[in-house]
This record gives sequence, structure tokens and C-alpha cells, in this order.
Amino acid sequence: MSLQRADLNYENSMKLYVRKVLISDDFQLLPKYMSFISGVVDSDDLPLNVNRETLQESKIIAIIRKKVTRKVIDMIKKLADSPMPEEETEEEEVEIDEEGNIIETEPKAKEEKVHPYIEWYNKFQPSIKLGVIEDAANRKRLTKLLRVKSNKSDGKFISFEDYVSNMKDWQKEIYFIAGTDEKELERSPFMDKFNEKDLEVIYFTEAADEYMVSHMREFDGKKLTTITHEGIEFDDEDKDLTKRRAAAYEDKFGDLVKFMNKFYGKAITKVKISTRLGADPAIVSSSEYGQTANMERLMKAQAFAHGQGGAMMGGIKTLEINPRHPFFVSLLDNIEFDAEEDYRPPQEIRDSLWTILDTALLNGGYPINEGKAFSYRMLRSIKSNLGIDSFDLLPEIDPKVEEDVPPEVDGGEGINMEDFVLDDIDVDEFAETE
Repeated sequence: MSLQRADLNYENSMKLYVRKVLISDDFQLLPKYMSFISGVVDSDDLPLNVNRETLQESKIIAIIRKKVTRKVIDMIKKLADSPMPEEETEEEEVEIDEEGNIIETEPKAKEEKVHPYIEWYNKFQPSIKLGVIEDAANRKRLTKLLRVKSNKSDGKFISFEDYVSNMKDWQKEIYFIAGTDEKELERSPFMDKFNEKDLEVIYFTEAADEYMVSHMREFDGKKLTTITHEGIEFDDEDKDLTKRRAAAYEDKFGDLVKFMNKFYGKAITKVKISTRLGADPAIVSSSEYGQTANMERLMKAQAFAHGQGGAMMGGIKTLEINPRHPFFVSLLDNIEFDAEEDYRPPQEIRDSLWTILDTALLNGGYPINEGKAFSYRMLRSIKSNLGIDSFDLLPEIDPKVEEDVPPEVDGGEGINMEDFVLDDIDVDEFAETE
């Protein structure tokens, strides 16, 4: 068998022989996620005097499928566990000047070699991930073949076993964040607390990654947890201090949280005080068992997602506010919490509240709720920054009327043909020749 991609169709990639006699080349001897495998299976246990339909349903065929699949996984694992090939040392040519002295040159920078398995994995990782999703019987074996990048892997692939071995003593979960680009994930506000605590977070950037995680669930007894969910807790923190601090913030900002919950209405599920934000004023997280922003984006992009909406598609979004940020201290001073039921804060305060939500949605990976309303708020902000009194347009400009004036001729004597020379031939001489 070969681990290289087969040029043939899937049906012809594996051929079944019985006692060196070709029986068929379209038996499904391997699962679909192994369609890149080509090879030959020769069996002495299958009968030759039965039709193909009976042979397809034979228990021996089922055993062959199982054995061949395990064999392929073992081949891939052997490649993954193989040591790095030794580098061939090449003698550098020495340059000598006219006097016979050796010319010193700067040593060439050595290119960092990539492990053969990583080269193979870069091409075939979608197949391994599809196997984790579909093949429950071999899922644990396949997860050991996965390679991922993280905030601490310096752009290199690591295995889940490497991640677990580097976990903190108090850490009980494997943390990950999903998105479209590694650089975008590095700058995510969700990463602030994890960078502060020097925790490793896996980056998932492929479309199949979160589907895979939903089937994988855990590795080596450690649950896989996305850091974009609410309720992330760290066991290294003083529980009593954390509880007392949360109660103090709730007492200080309780009225503001109630007001914001009422103000936003159905635009957000709930507002809560965050314990993990760094410099950002707010962020929108998903519920513990809800869809992440990245998964929501993938589901909406599916071809047959028409008509799917509601809480399942929209998700349960929580606005987490940073109690240490000056924005919310200012809001405490400028909102009348004891006002009547129909109280509406000034336009500037309303715009600020909606802008806080919009930026939090974008930082959390979600789209803005209402693009038109967002545009109006931005225009009002620009108006204020530029000191403009009104959006009224100025009248159309009145351009000057220009009269048609014939072009003036130099000297007023007309054009003298003798002044023109074509290819060094005088015009008069050229006329005489004609």
C-alpha cells in the first residue's frame, strides 16, 4: 500500500485479489476518508465460486476492511514517529585569491528541515480530520495523528500529546480558539487572560476543525474547551478573593447592568460583568453549550442553510463588560437610574452604548446587528469630532460661463508652408518632384 495520493478514482484505488486472481477493483475496502490510499489486497480465505453481491456481504470482507484500515493508520503512525532524517553534510568550496590566501566568506544560513510527517500532514490533514469525525472505532488512534499550532508553538506543529505534557499543574482542560486566521486569533481579546497566565491555546483555522472537536470532545481525559465561551474559570486563582471581588463589582455596577439589559432588548441575550478582560471595554461571548461565532459563520455559509434561524443559528450571546474600564465609570455618572419608566438618556449616551455593543460583537467574531443604524451613529460621531453643526448639504456650486474664443494665430499672417520640412525634404522641392 502507498500513502501517496492515488491518481485513480476512489473505486479503483484498492484492488481485491483471491489467490492472486483479480476479483474486483471497486470494493469499498477502505473508508472514504482514506481515499488517498492505493494498494492491493490478496486473500486466500474468500471463496471464488460465489457472485459479487454475496462476496460483498461476506464477514471476511468486513474483517478485511477493519484490518486494512488499522494497517493504514499504523503506517501513518510509523511515519509520524520516525526520527528526523540526518542531514547530509556538504563540503563548502573554498575560494582562493591571486596570492593563494583563503577568502573568508560568511557561512550560509541553514534551512530548517521539516519532518517528513509534517510535509505529508500539510497535504492530507483534511482526511485525518474527516476520519476523526466519521470513524468512531478508530477515533482515539486518529487523534494521536493530529497536529496543531498554538500561541506557544512558534508557528510549528505540535501534537495533542505535546500540549498535554506542557499543561500547567492546575490546568484541567485543553483550551482552543477557532477563526479564519492565526494573526487574527493572536490579537483576539479572548487571549488576554490566557497570555497573562502563560497558558497554551490551540489555534483552529480550518473549516473542519470545530466539527472535528464536536466529535472528539476530549483527549487523554482532558476536555477540549473554547475560550470564547462564557464562564471560563481558572483553578490557580483565590476562589474567596474572586467571589468577594465579583460581589463588590456587582454592587457597584448592578444598576448599570440592569439598565443595559433593558436598553439592548433582544439585540443581546444578557449583560454580565467580566472577570477576564484586559484593556478592552467589552466583548461578546457565546453560551457554554451554544455555537461559537466561527461555527455560526460556517453554518450560515452552508449551501442548504436557508430558513435556519432562531436561537440555534443566532446563538446565545452574552455581553461581558470590563468593570475597570473608564467607559462604564462614566456611564454610571451620566445615566439616571432612578428616572421614570420612559426615561431615555441623551443621544450621545445612546450612541455610546450601541457602539460599545458593536465593537464587542466585532471583537467576538460576530457581525454587527444593524448596519444602517451603525452607519448613522458613525456619521454623528464624525460630525461631533469635526465640529459640524448640521448634516444639511451645501447648494450646488455655480460654475463660471466660459465663452468660445477662436484660437489666435502667431503673427496674424497665417501658416507658411515653407516652415515645414518632412524628413529633411523641402516642401517646395517635394511639390516639384510630384
